[in-house]
Amino acid sequence: MLKLPSTDLIVLLHFLFILFVIFGGFLVWKWKKLLWLHLPAALWGALIEFGGWICPLTRLENILRSNARGGYSTGFIEHYLLPIIYPGGLTREIQIGLGVIVLLLNMFIYGVLYMKRRAS
Repeated sequence: MLKLPSTDLIVLLHFLFILFVIFGGFLVWKWKKLLWLHLPAALWGALIEFGGWICPLTRLENILRSNARGGYSTGFIEHYLLPIIYPGGLTREIQIGLGVIVLLLNMFIYGVLYMKRRAS
């Protein structure tokens, strides 16, 4: 029988992906080959926000939560990470702002990388 990953694992993976989308450009400064992984991730993250779409990881989390037996007990992940990933009062305008922040931050990081490479 196929065993699905735990909801906590998916939430943690989702949180790490969000951090990579936002700050992964800084990792590219150190490890240049990560560019090919980070750039599509950052574009995906911005598109999710601009389009108002639901991330596939969110869908998976919801499926796992609805299939959980005995409910979802409050733990570290639910208490600390879920409010960061799904903040209360998240509006469409805030989502667009988050998408803009992701794009601007990463445009800055990649611009600096480009200028450093061009100078050397």
